[in-house]
Amino acid sequence: MAMTITDKILAQHAGKKSVQPGDNVWVDVDVLMTHDVCGPGTIAIFKKQFGANAKVWDRDKVVIIPDHYIFTADKHANRNIDILRDFVKEQDLPHYYDVGTDNYKGVCHIALAQEGHNRPGEVLFGTDSHTCTSGAFGMFSTGIGNTDAAFILGTGKLWVKIPEAMRFEFTGTFPPYIMAKDILLQVIGDIGCDGATYRTMEWAGEAVYNCSMEERMTLCNMAIEAGGKNAVIEADAVTADYLKSRTDKSYQIVRSDADAKYCFHKTYDAGAMEPVVARPHSPDNRALARECSDVKLDRAYIGSCTGGKITDFIAAAEILVGEKVKIDTFIVPATRDVEKDLHSHKIDGKSLMDIFISAGAQIGEASCAACLGGPKDTFGRTHGTEVVISTTNRNFPGRMGSKESAVYLASPYTAAASALTGHVTDPREFMPAKV
Repeated sequence: MAMTITDKILAQHAGKKSVQPGDNVWVDVDVLMTHDVCGPGTIAIFKKQFGANAKVWDRDKVVIIPDHYIFTADKHANRNIDILRDFVKEQDLPHYYDVGTDNYKGVCHIALAQEGHNRPGEVLFGTDSHTCTSGAFGMFSTGIGNTDAAFILGTGKLWVKIPEAMRFEFTGTFPPYIMAKDILLQVIGDIGCDGATYRTMEWAGEAVYNCSMEERMTLCNMAIEAGGKNAVIEADAVTADYLKSRTDKSYQIVRSDADAKYCFHKTYDAGAMEPVVARPHSPDNRALARECSDVKLDRAYIGSCTGGKITDFIAAAEILVGEKVKIDTFIVPATRDVEKDLHSHKIDGKSLMDIFISAGAQIGEASCAACLGGPKDTFGRTHGTEVVISTTNRNFPGRMGSKESAVYLASPYTAAASALTGHVTDPREFMPAKV
């Protein structure tokens, strides 16, 4: 029976020769990730159901990454960190990346990749909807709730329904002014925020396979904004090259069968793509960037698991080098490793950090920061009627803080170009050599 990547991974982890969409199976879990927002709730349920002194099923397979409400004076947020620390000490967990230490990393989805917790052919669950990011490594990765996570902590298993699969294929080559964020917003605009509900979004085609690992991570990151269960890209030499310095564990590259069945299959001409934005207040409210030039902005925000990787900041710096921003511009590296790269990576002899500071941007510490709004003292959070262009993944009312603010989602190229003009701007205006 022909199967997709997702089918094969779940079948193998269920101990079955084959599965098909709609089947329900018990799946063995390779990695469980939680963070400061959902970790305390997960821990409480685990202790209630398995006992106050119960031990997790496998210490080496639990990864805890505080990242959301980190740099704040909020006592409730800080208490969450204390709960994580106590649990890690009780369980003697080796993969805890604590804030305030040299081991702190930043945004969980990027840290998982950088620390070698993402491996082709494996199953990863996380208590965060953007856990689908890890599908870029050719693995099954999806977000779950606290109750499911607590069950995994105690058993190492989860009951999973096999999803149908959708295939999005991009032929040719993406223009140099197009980033993965543009591709995502184009597709979500096509199918809607419920268009992939409980389905796999499989990305394929020459243009996709030519993307870097970080751009592949962006592609998979927002599957949930289309309702997707997971996203996946077939692992290849690009994947292996990224992993070789990050993990010494073996892994299995899984490929979809040539005759695998998809409930939806669409082919795009990569060369025809244009820079796009998602207007307030939904990721599927798509428009071409050039059609929104009348939208005045108060703020630009470049960061998050979607748009805070070094690839994203290189793109932004290419636009901002030698220029001055006209609106408040916030730069938030996803992780400490990205933050270090801001100092070491140079354009025209200047580090990215120097370029951003010279342009007048404000630099925050590695974390989720304002992507999820957060406590009132969160860096970059909106507090009023600000109109923001952001490289984050959601623009629902109140997502970045104030319910009165309006957020336009865009690529780092588009966000940076817009920061220079004070209105939504097609980045091609600042990229004549790439047009």
